[in-house]
Amino acid sequence: MRTLICGSIAYDNIMVFHGHFKDHILPNQIHILNVSFLVPKLRREYGGCAGNIAYNLKLLGGEPVIMATVGDDAGPYLRRMDELQLMRNFVRQLANTLTAQAFITTDLDDNQITAFHPGAMEFSHMNHISDWMNVNLAIVGPDGREGMLQHARELSQHEIPFVFDPGQGLPMFSGAELLEFIRQATYVTVNDYEAKMIEERTGEQIDALAEVVDALVVTRGASGSTIYTGGRRIEIPCVKARQIVDPTGCGDAYRAGLLYGISTGRDWQTSGQLAAVMGAIKIGSAGGQNHEFTREEVEQLYRDTFGGDLWPE
Repeated sequence: MRTLICGSIAYDNIMVFHGHFKDHILPNQIHILNVSFLVPKLRREYGGCAGNIAYNLKLLGGEPVIMATVGDDAGPYLRRMDELQLMRNFVRQLANTLTAQAFITTDLDDNQITAFHPGAMEFSHMNHISDWMNVNLAIVGPDGREGMLQHARELSQHEIPFVFDPGQGLPMFSGAELLEFIRQATYVTVNDYEAKMIEERTGEQIDALAEVVDALVVTRGASGSTIYTGGRRIEIPCVKARQIVDPTGCGDAYRAGLLYGISTGRDWQTSGQLAAVMGAIKIGSAGGQNHEFTREEVEQLYRDTFGGDLWPE
């Protein structure tokens, strides 16, 4: 089943400051803040929710179709997509723009200062959904505001089931807009903080909102996740990782597991458990797209944790 991945393509520029921010920021001088940090370590990672989800879904054996907007500097990322055999027919490169990118500085206490430049992502509304894309499932992830509104509306009009995954884009929308997203969607995924924000903005409780869609998923990091579906609550425990290196992209890996489960007709218990396995695999490496795995390795971790087979003969 071809799955349309609507969302951001971004570069993550990650810097490590070998000190503590608190030692360089004077509380009584915040109003004239002017600080500089020497960062001897710098790495650029391939990121963005669309890129991360597609990467994981492809490794699982799914067929992701990416729809995003990128800038003049996207050449290395586009070549990487080709090397990974990721379909990018609907990735639009815009002249005189930069690809979205985050600049993240982390100190020795794991505190972070982040600046994000949306760049070409702000023009995601230039891409449109149509029947000839031949997709059977989609996800609307964090992207340009107008693009997210438009893609959800068009997917609903074309009766293509989709996951609404607002992520860090959630604060851009009013309560009324969030309710409209949920009414149009077939599924919703949020983390626990985003779930609370949705409740505050819409005035509706999560269990009530779950009745509007086929399933609503709330992830809670190390505390696992909850899937609300058909009046039930399915609790999915966190899978123990072999090592914990970097949580960046774990949510996207989890969502790839959910999409694979939905697209292959698995029940929600199995889909949630597979999603949890994906998150545990990803956290063992730095960046959102540097981990590798085989289906056999996923099967083994799934069997060791939950029992049963993901790909029965």
